[in-house]
Amino acid sequence: MRKMLVTGGAGFIGSNFVRHMRGKYGADRTVVLDKLTYAGNLENLKGLAEDPNFDFVKGGIEDLSLLDALFEKEGIDTVVNFAAESHVDRSITGPGEFIETNVIGTFTLLEVARKHWLTDKKSAEGKLFLHVSTDEVYGSIPQGSFTVDSPYAPNSPYSASKAGADHLVRAYNKTFGLPAITTHSSNNYGPYQLPEKLIPLMILNALEGKPLPVYGEGKNVRDWLHVEDHVRALDMALQRGMETPLPVPYTVYNIGAGSEWKNIDLVKKICLMLDELRPDSPHRPHSKLIKFVKDRPGHDLRYSIDSAKITEELGWKPAMSLPDGLKETVRWYIGNTGWADSVRSGDYLEYYEKNYSGR
Repeated sequence: MRKMLVTGGAGFIGSNFVRHMRGKYGADRTVVLDKLTYAGNLENLKGLAEDPNFDFVKGGIEDLSLLDALFEKEGIDTVVNFAAESHVDRSITGPGEFIETNVIGTFTLLEVARKHWLTDKKSAEGKLFLHVSTDEVYGSIPQGSFTVDSPYAPNSPYSASKAGADHLVRAYNKTFGLPAITTHSSNNYGPYQLPEKLIPLMILNALEGKPLPVYGEGKNVRDWLHVEDHVRALDMALQRGMETPLPVPYTVYNIGAGSEWKNIDLVKKICLMLDELRPDSPHRPHSKLIKFVKDRPGHDLRYSIDSAKITEELGWKPAMSLPDGLKETVRWYIGNTGWADSVRSGDYLEYYEKNYSGR
């Protein structure tokens, strides 16, 4: 029975991963650690409170004493690290929090894992640290795609802080023998994504008749990966890492969908879907709400990553096309406006107080 700590597990990708893993590996023990700031929402994990093999702990990865107590109490043998400040715009206006969580927090988590896993040569057997990173550490690429061997060239405080965390994970594997895997994914989308991110922001603003702000001329290109495809890839990487005999070599996987769209084309596609799904909307055609705004500093023009390694080694490939996944996502947000309201208001904290605060 695996005893897994999922940090940032109440966030968008983390919560989808937890739901996937709880559904597939019910006998495993899963503990989610999340600070429940603006990006974490326990509504994302609703229904798991009664699962005897699941628990939630409110806190951050920079809290050394809390992490130490969790490893000791739970006998943690697997860490999946989603915990991160991840919004580029926020990193421009307030980079300090990104350094604190993404760099110092990852360092603290690695130190606790090293303390509990590497006390003797045999203790690392069956242990694994899976670090979830981003394609943004590679920077922008005008043509072609980044591979797992591409050099880092981060262009925002966010991506620079993630790059720092990635280097620490690699160093702990190379220096101390900590079993570790790092993954880099392209832009994710799907249910439970924070409303300030591009796709949910466009959907929710359009439903409310608010402007749809698009940076610059909307020519920035992103590769869009459905979150369910991402968590399947993480599951497969986790299984491979657990099966690898010691010493576990440091492994990196890029996870992309090969579905590149200009931002403006994506926004127009969302508008057309809303026109179709909400024919009675007073805001039709929703494309009239598009408003071009001043571009942000250091805005990468194009991201593209090569997923050949994870396809060849693990047999993973995306199953969800963007048109199908996008329509499913638009429908989800139409049917879950109450969830978005709870995220914006912070009411979801009441769920923690009711279900977990006494544990």
